[in-house]
Amino acid sequence: MSTTIAKAYDPRDVEARWYSAWMENGCFAGRMEKGKEPYSIVIPPPNVTGILHMGHVLNNTLQDVIIRRARLEGKAACWIPGTDHAGIATQTMVEKHLRETEGKTRRDLGREEFLKRVWAWREEKGDKILRQLRELGCSCDWERTHFTMDPAYSRSVLTAFVRLFEAGNIYRGKRMVNWCPASLTALSDEEVEMRPTKGFIYRIRYELVEPVGEHTHVVLETTRPETIGADVAVAVHPEDPRFSQLIGKQVWRPLGERAGIPIIGDRAVDMEFGGGALKVTPAHDRVDFEIGQRHDLPVLDCLESNGILNDIAGPELAGLDRFAGRKRAAEVLRESGALLEEKPYENNVGHSQRAGVPIEPRLTWQWWLRYPKVEEAKQVVRDGIVKMHPDRWSKVYLNWLDNIQDWCVSRQLWWGHRIPVWYAKGLERDSLTEADLRDPSKIHVSLDGPPDPENWEREEDVLDTWASSWLWPLATLGWPDAGAQERDGFDTFYPTTTLATGADIIFFWVARMIMAGLEFTSPDLPMERRVPFRHVYFNGIVRDKQGRKMSKTLGNSPDPLDLIHTYGADGLRFGLLQIAPLGQDVKFDETRVESGKNFCNKLWNACRFRQMSGPMADNGSPEAILSRIDPARCDDDDHAILAALLDTTRVLERGFAEFEFANATQRLYSFFWNDFCDWYVEVAKTRVQDETARDHVLALQDLVIRQFLLLFEPFAPFITEELWHLLGYGDDKSFLQDTRLESAETLAAALAGRGLEVEAAASDRVGRLREVATLARQLKAEQGAAQKRDVVFQVLADDASWGGLAPHASKLARLVGAATLERTSAEPALPAVVTPLGTLYLDTGEKVDPAAERARLEKERAEVEKHIVGTDKRLSNQAFLNKAAPSVVEGARRQLETLQAKRDEIDRLLAAL
Repeated sequence: MSTTIAKAYDPRDVEARWYSAWMENGCFAGRMEKGKEPYSIVIPPPNVTGILHMGHVLNNTLQDVIIRRARLEGKAACWIPGTDHAGIATQTMVEKHLRETEGKTRRDLGREEFLKRVWAWREEKGDKILRQLRELGCSCDWERTHFTMDPAYSRSVLTAFVRLFEAGNIYRGKRMVNWCPASLTALSDEEVEMRPTKGFIYRIRYELVEPVGEHTHVVLETTRPETIGADVAVAVHPEDPRFSQLIGKQVWRPLGERAGIPIIGDRAVDMEFGGGALKVTPAHDRVDFEIGQRHDLPVLDCLESNGILNDIAGPELAGLDRFAGRKRAAEVLRESGALLEEKPYENNVGHSQRAGVPIEPRLTWQWWLRYPKVEEAKQVVRDGIVKMHPDRWSKVYLNWLDNIQDWCVSRQLWWGHRIPVWYAKGLERDSLTEADLRDPSKIHVSLDGPPDPENWEREEDVLDTWASSWLWPLATLGWPDAGAQERDGFDTFYPTTTLATGADIIFFWVARMIMAGLEFTSPDLPMERRVPFRHVYFNGIVRDKQGRKMSKTLGNSPDPLDLIHTYGADGLRFGLLQIAPLGQDVKFDETRVESGKNFCNKLWNACRFRQMSGPMADNGSPEAILSRIDPARCDDDDHAILAALLDTTRVLERGFAEFEFANATQRLYSFFWNDFCDWYVEVAKTRVQDETARDHVLALQDLVIRQFLLLFEPFAPFITEELWHLLGYGDDKSFLQDTRLESAETLAAALAGRGLEVEAAASDRVGRLREVATLARQLKAEQGAAQKRDVVFQVLADDASWGGLAPHASKLARLVGAATLERTSAEPALPAVVTPLGTLYLDTGEKVDPAAERARLEKERAEVEKHIVGTDKRLSNQAFLNKAAPSVVEGARRQLETLQAKRDEIDRLLAAL
């Protein structure tokens, strides 16, 4: 039963009301239903203390569109939400709050009390982003919400560690890591961001302990003079003739403890850089460390973990921050005469992604993971078991796996999953060997700890946050607890169907999840059942109109909630997806969100106009609507709108299959605005006045609107649900999502079953009429007569063209705002335009300006000529002719003929002037 549609659409009222109704009725529950194909998605878990930004809006809108479409297709849809504990980010936030409010550090509180504070912070601030996603309309199964520090999830994380340790994949070693002096923890390579950094390069003289012939010193260049105190050698290339006599000699260290350090030959040295010599500081550079290993050099560390220089740096530098120490080192070297030159220099410096400070290469004891199932992880992508969209990311993924390094999984934090390792009391940890790690009298590794805890000390470090989220598709479905897996539908929803995420975490997360899935599922299962997902959709980054990444610092990121309040959630969703091509970055433009809102208003007004045009009959089923359509009364416009509806349905079917959502949204827009509202509704106005045709025309409009609401619902769920009920398509006991969306094939068959075979040729005929109308309006506008309705159009056309135009002359005249549209055999001296059905002359009743008319025609001719050249170039391209479908090639040839005919007609009009 339909209800009167209000004059204006109010998104706020509609959105709040319907989301509440969906939640109360369990519309988003991921149920295990027999006979239904499962479709599952896991949300990329946002940081627990995060707030909604435009990247979240794009990513989660895409996921919601996908899962809502799956429901309409009758699938058992399940979208699992949750949040990540975000070890570094959350701990840093709480520590900052402690300093600002209490003047304390975490160590002042102690581990247990500090963790209580973090949990309290999480309870107060956490999950805000999940509440914000509801305002966007996200249809997650909120009953399944997970948090990576929940007890069950934590147990799955520790289970994975124990199993990998027992399999020999996890070991403890002292190796060079990326160290964050702000967060005081190791970072993986993927957590380091290379940034262009402006600084200085220093040219420094190292005096030889004993001169060699004319050689009294070696000159080298460095960007880090503050680490000279930790130099243990100067390296040169063994084949560099400039230094061949100096290898084996010594130079004085120019800062720190004055000591002679050797000159060594190593092929890692670039003979072209910095004069060909390299200061070797194994504790502070990866390359230097490797050189030191090859030459058995000592390791001196002049930096504390917090970036403060120690005594090894020298008395002048000890106690200074590393950057202040750099300036002071330059001053000391300058005073001693060792600094020869200081010049501006820009290079890429690794920064902590989270803390934003330059990282330090640092030699520390850490826990490492030898990645499992690497070859299998390559195979599943190569074989198409896991498909990436766009496919170019497959190469990036495979390249990373080909060059994969062991993963540093330990972090020097308190917030996170504490590593389940216990050391025997009194054990000297720094001397542990690989054999010691496997000795149960020295090391205990288990989920619940040793039976005699008083004799053991637990590892202080926690696991890398990504060492928990790599289990997300598994742990959110109950793994490894068999009972939980059965309860959560592991066998139904794993593997998940689609993962939608950003390409920036393809290594952090996507690749690791694939390896985890292959490692922790049964090896007896086929690969297709072991991977965590079948499709990976990589959405782009949302940038501003200048192409800059959005950030608080630049102030170029709008608050999504403000946009929702201004334009409505549907307007934001639809507007954003229209400018989000597959895998490409999105240049955000608020006017596109406004366009999304305007489209929703257009839909609302069109539905209201339909309601005002005549009585609402039974819209409860497609069969009821089809029964009111009279095939005998179908004219070209009816056939054309049905053909456009079927084509739009097919475009969306392809769009979802290929993850081309921008194409889908653009087709929805053009179909409803241009095909339906601007043409069909307008031409049908006179037919609606005819009592014999009215019911047929209104039924056809009801069918089109019904199918459009179903197609549009995943993109704009609120307004479609509201109109679905207002127009009587649904009752009080059901929701739009409960209806099955007919495929184009099914809809065409239903129409045929009613005796209505959609005539494709009708679309071509109507298309020509629409082009005539468009060109006529343009001509009126160019002549300053856009608002005049008493103008006369005269048509110079052959019999065939006039035959296609004459039956619609009065309709066209009404649509373009003219008194009449009539045939002429003469060539009047009037402004003209070439159309597919003849040349159209405009008589406004005013004198024509020949010069202005010539200028207009010449401009039009130039445009036509440009298109002729482009089309001709395509048809001359052998690659296009070989690769394009025959129908496409034939279409291009027809287009060229039409353009050439149009140019000839313009030439005739110019000659007539």
